[in-house]
Amino acid sequence: MDFIIKPLVTEKMTAVTDKQNNKFGFIVRPEANKLQIKSEVEGRYNVNVKSVTTMNYSGKDKTRYTKHALLKGRSNAFKKAIVTLAEDETIDFYSNI
Repeated sequence: MDFIIKPLVTEKMTAVTDKQNNKFGFIVRPEANKLQIKSEVEGRYNVNVKSVTTMNYSGKDKTRYTKHALLKGRSNAFKKAIVTLAEDETIDFYSNI
């Protein structure tokens, strides 16, 4: 079962990766645990994972005023994983572009 939804390639995560070359972020399924994330990253990218840190983000209510009505909605809840690799290992997300 695929637990990794997509890699995190944002300005904030890029700044973390630039400081510490062996940390990478992923959006994962909410029911995934650290062992499942570790085994999938090792299998998919052929690297050795040292540690995994996970964070749960809850969805937030959003409202917006327009000319015609008040629009209400909700952003999605998601789970983020920060994966620390062993020394001198890296993941190249842009290799197949």
